[in-house]
Amino acid sequence: MNDHASASSPAFDCIIIGAGISGINAAYRFQEAFPSGTCAILEGRSELGGTWSLFKYPGIRSDSDLHTFGFPFNPWEKPNPIGDGASIVQYCKDTAAKFGIDRKIRYRHKVVHAEWRSEEQRWRLDVDVEGEGEGVERKVFWANWLIMGTGYYDYDKPLQADIPSLHDFKGTTVHPQFWPEDLDYKGKKVVVIGSGATAITLLPSLTNGGATSVTMLQRSPSYVMSLPQRQVGGPPLWHERIFPKWISLKIERTKSIVIGYLFWLFCQYFPGAGAWLLRSQAKKHLPPGFVMDPHFYPNYNPWEQRLCLCPDADFFKCFETGRAQIVTATIKNVVEDGILLNNGDKLDADIIVTATGLRLSLLGKMSITKDSTPITIPSHFVWRTCMITALPNFGFLMGYVNASWTLGSDTSARLLMRVMKHQKEHGFTSATPEIEDDEKENEELPLGLNSTYFKGAEKIMPKSGGKGAFKKRKNYFVDWWIAGFGSVVDGIVYGRKTV
Repeated sequence: MNDHASASSPAFDCIIIGAGISGINAAYRFQEAFPSGTCAILEGRSELGGTWSLFKYPGIRSDSDLHTFGFPFNPWEKPNPIGDGASIVQYCKDTAAKFGIDRKIRYRHKVVHAEWRSEEQRWRLDVDVEGEGEGVERKVFWANWLIMGTGYYDYDKPLQADIPSLHDFKGTTVHPQFWPEDLDYKGKKVVVIGSGATAITLLPSLTNGGATSVTMLQRSPSYVMSLPQRQVGGPPLWHERIFPKWISLKIERTKSIVIGYLFWLFCQYFPGAGAWLLRSQAKKHLPPGFVMDPHFYPNYNPWEQRLCLCPDADFFKCFETGRAQIVTATIKNVVEDGILLNNGDKLDADIIVTATGLRLSLLGKMSITKDSTPITIPSHFVWRTCMITALPNFGFLMGYVNASWTLGSDTSARLLMRVMKHQKEHGFTSATPEIEDDEKENEELPLGLNSTYFKGAEKIMPKSGGKGAFKKRKNYFVDWWIAGFGSVVDGIVYGRKTV
């Protein structure tokens, strides 16, 4: 008996890997497009939610407004646009249960290898299934389509920060990705190394949580913008007074999308004015007399790296306590009780938090082959940032870095469903992107960030081409139109199973 025909080797129309925001969203889009189709979500961990259930550091919250980061088919109903990790996980659980997606998730199913088999015109997956106290069992799954909702960083290993003599430190060293639940930082001197969203979240949380002192040590500053939080029971917005709730939620989502895009566009065309505006807002929220330069003078233009958000200016206000400070300098080396800086200063520390970024990883570290031939992902190109050349029936969900992640992953999921429908309606069994030589010119990465931890991304990521269906996407409104009405023929070769 062939392994794809056995009862222990289940087969599905579509398998989605990862039960985070992208995976749940893709599952909804699949059942919406194919009500009678079969779908499963394979999740390597024991809980859904992805990033939001993995990270446990103090104060973890969204770095995008949840009116746009939330699911378009189940809008975020709370008034606060920035939500903490626990509320986002609960939102994911509620959404999965509401639409029956939770019944499709198979937890502790880690996909270690995927192979496209042209003879069967399907994907064969090798999956490590962790049982309850029974060890790990290798199982085989089959799928007509495979969709990756695994994000772009390693869940198992953090990025090892290049910090001189860190091993000499006698205190506690913590990476935010693996924050110890029993870590007691009350009454302690904490140094947070980093200037991104994680560091900006940690500083007010640790300061207000009882640390004696909290120092944010940054090599280079980031742009930080305050986003006001509406409270439950507050005065209703104009559209909440006029329209039913479902319409009002759509208006709030659309408003957030448009304002976010217009501000990004403004920063692209007028970077100097954008930088001035962001620094002016920061100065307004900081204590009187706070020295802005160099701590809030990034050496790049707004949105060349991701813009950091903080709710109700909590990051700026924590400096009023006198227990938080920001230091812009480089590290000479770490000593037993702190950090020596190249400017000659020393930062005393009981705890050092290395909030220096994430280790990049693609496809959940799954190996991939096509008819036994290994596929090297960085040598290939992405079709409309959602499929990869040479890989049939393979979806690749990536969000935006200049807007909410979900906006991008949802346009990708919607477009993939249209590819599948075209395939089914015309009796095809495979859909494979193929790029012309002239479309490869002016190649670049599909995610345009110059953040430190993105250095080396070209070693793991596929590329975008210079034109046509392989060009890098930048505009949600164009992508939304393409997802609903754009060609699903340009750049794709459809095939049928040969007998």
